[in-house]
Amino acid sequence: MAKTIMIVDDSASIRQVVTIALKGAGYDVIEACDGKDALSKLKGQKINLIITDVNMPVMDGIAFVQEAKKLDAYKFTPMMMLTTESADDKKQAGKAAGAKAWLTKPFQAPTLLDAVSKLVLP
Repeated sequence: MAKTIMIVDDSASIRQVVTIALKGAGYDVIEACDGKDALSKLKGQKINLIITDVNMPVMDGIAFVQEAKKLDAYKFTPMMMLTTESADDKKQAGKAAGAKAWLTKPFQAPTLLDAVSKLVLP
């Protein structure tokens, strides 16, 4: 059974690029356009990794990670930030919220897949 990864990004083109890379590596993918949309799609289903942008409308990635970590089903789900943000204070906020990794855009698919393979739950 394929592992499931959720990608949360307000950019449809970024979601598409990430989805193509992940599906090409054999993962199932759930897409969400912001943190609120992502929370509505969690619904207790098993997700092996969540990749989220930081700067999004409605609910940003750090607030999303904080909210998702409050849910019993997702408190141990690894979360990775994929963002243009590289400021140390944002990285510290993401880490404090529960993010396990930080990957800066633009990215190369092999770099993304390497990070995913290190974080994804069995």
